[in-house]
Amino acid sequence: MNFDKLNNFQIFEDLTESDINKFIKVIEKIKFDVGEKLITEGDKGDCIYLLLDGEVEVNQALTLSMNKGEFDKREKAIINLKSDTFPQFGEMSMFNDGDLRTANVRSLKKCTVARLNKTDLFNICEKNSDIGYKVMRNLGRIVSANLAKSNQNVLKLTTAFSLMLDR
Repeated sequence: MNFDKLNNFQIFEDLTESDINKFIKVIEKIKFDVGEKLITEGDKGDCIYLLLDGEVEVNQALTLSMNKGEFDKREKAIINLKSDTFPQFGEMSMFNDGDLRTANVRSLKKCTVARLNKTDLFNICEKNSDIGYKVMRNLGRIVSANLAKSNQNVLKLTTAFSLMLDR
């Protein structure tokens, strides 16, 4: 793993090569086969993943209550992420109550990810305030953009239901 590859990820925006090298020292590279789950919704999250190669699907469980206490366990795909767009995922659990994962992620193709542990991330940020400021600002932008997309999806869904009920 090298600076040129990681420099493309939004989490590292505005960081120098020296700054990013601090993260390279603690990042673990992991490979996944097709169909493997990288993240399970509801599990405790302790890391951020950077998709270095391959494609993953992010989805959420449809937990609608059915008859007699049964639950619908189908999942709804939210987005597919491809390595050529330098996506990171798993950041939501770093900042929510209980550090729980908010979605499932599974590989659609063989993929390679860089795993950045929460403890290592925060240690680097605490010891280097300039780096910490930039990384937290970048993570804030990522989380805010994801929230805005979610809000748009909720609005679309609410509008569709309203139109169906008005007929």
